[in-house]
Amino acid sequence: MSEKMNVVAIIDEKKVEIASVTKPVAKGKKVLINIKACGLCTWEQRAFTRENNMPLPFVGGHEISGVIEEIGDKLDSIQFPIGQKVVARLINVCGKCYYCRNGVENLCVEMNNLEDNEMEIFGTGGLGQYLLVDASQIYIMSHDISFEHATFAEPLACVVNSIDQGKIKFGDDVVIIGGGVMGMMHVILSKLRGAYVIISEPDEARRKLALELGADIAINPLKEDTVQIIKDLTQGRGADVVFNTTPIGAVAQQALEMVGYLGRLVYYSSMHPDNPVEISPNWLHKSQAIITGAVSPSVNSFHQSVQLISKGIVNPEKLISKVYNFNDAQKAFEDAVKPETFRIIVIND
Repeated sequence: MSEKMNVVAIIDEKKVEIASVTKPVAKGKKVLINIKACGLCTWEQRAFTRENNMPLPFVGGHEISGVIEEIGDKLDSIQFPIGQKVVARLINVCGKCYYCRNGVENLCVEMNNLEDNEMEIFGTGGLGQYLLVDASQIYIMSHDISFEHATFAEPLACVVNSIDQGKIKFGDDVVIIGGGVMGMMHVILSKLRGAYVIISEPDEARRKLALELGADIAINPLKEDTVQIIKDLTQGRGADVVFNTTPIGAVAQQALEMVGYLGRLVYYSSMHPDNPVEISPNWLHKSQAIITGAVSPSVNSFHQSVQLISKGIVNPEKLISKVYNFNDAQKAFEDAVKPETFRIIVIND
C-alpha cells in the first residue's frame, strides 16, 4: 500500500483544509524533499481570496525549504546527500521556446503550466509534507541557515532579477516605491550595490524599518510631494533608478515622473487594475531613459539569491511577520492577506 502524506489545499474562497494524498517516490533523476517551511506568496494569497480564479482544490506553495528525503536511482548520493538542507526553484519552464533558449527562462511561454504535473491535487505542491522535484531544481543551502530564512530564496531571486534590470552603479540615486516585503528586499540589495536609497512608503512603521535595513531617506507620499523631493535631492535631474514595487496604477504614473535623463525605471509589480500610463515620446527620445519590467527569477538570479542567503549576506529575519504550524494553515492564510503583514511562513515540525 502506498504511503500517505498531508497537504494544505485551498478548497473555497478564504478556506483551506488538510487533505491526505499519496506520498511520492523518488525515481530516476528525481529528488524527494521533506518540506520544513513554506512562505505564503501573494500568488497563493490571491488563490485564497479568489482574485486569480485558480482551479480548486489547489495546493500552492513555491517558496520552500527542506531536506533531501530520498533520491532517484540515477542520482549520485554524494552530490545529493540524504538530510542535506535545500531549496528548490519551483518554476516550470519548457526549455525549448525562444526565451528558454536565450537564457531568459523566466519569460518562458509555458511558464508555470501545471497541467501536466503529477500532483494528485492541482498546484505547485509546496504546501505539503513532501515534494518530488527534478534534480535540476535543487539548490544546496547552508546548514547554518534556518528553514524560515531559506524560504526567502525564491522571492529574493525575483528581486535580484529586478535589481539586474535596474543596472545600479555605485553612488546612484535609487528610489523604491512601496515598503512591502519585496520593496524592503529592493532596499537591501540596492544598498549592497552601493546606491543612495530613497523609499516612498505611507506607513510610518515600514518607513522606520526601511531605514533600519539601509535606506538613506524615507518619504511619506501622502504628506509630501515625492516627485519634487526626488528632484530637489538630485539637483533637478531625477533619480538614476526607480523601482515600483506597488500594484497601484496611479503610482505607476508617478514613477515615470521621478526618472531622470539616462535613468532606468523598473516596473517590478504586476498592476491591478492594469491601467495605461501616459508617456511623452519626445521626453523618452531626449532622455535616453529606459523603461522595463522584471518578472520571476531566472536560473542565474535564483543561484545568486541562494548564495546571498546561504552565506549570510542577506538576513530576512525582519521580514517574517509570523510563523504558523502546518495544522494552523487557515490562520496563516488569514494573516497573510492582511495588508500590514510581511511574510507569513508555514512550518512542518
